[in-house]
Amino acid sequence: HLVESGGGLVQVGGSLRLSCSASGRTFDSHAMGWFRQSSGTEREFVAGISWNADSTPYAESVKGRFVISRDNSKNMVYLQMNDVKPEDAGVYYCAARLGITSVRYMVRSDSYDFWGQGTQVTVSS
Repeated sequence: HLVESGGGLVQVGGSLRLSCSASGRTFDSHAMGWFRQSSGTEREFVAGISWNADSTPYAESVKGRFVISRDNSKNMVYLQMNDVKPEDAGVYYCAARLGITSVRYMVRSDSYDFWGQGTQVTVSS
């Protein structure tokens, strides 16, 4: 239902845009989130966006560098990654959950019902 794309190799300080395509149902009433996981670490919250884009929480580590956005007409969610750092490397996952609007729930991975397979981001120095 969710398919991520856009991952790849990026240099430190560079930019990358990840995309998440939703299919099989409409996700315009769903909160969407981006999470990431690197080897040996737990999956961590990166950014979230409410169904109407009124709320866009970010992890402190990416605030000011990453931008999450969505296009409900295309069933797409994006994560623009700027000024990429080595610690941004990992597998990025897109997630969706109907009905949540509170930031308290949007930042938690266990709040989400639907997950993509992930896209790898590798950062080179």
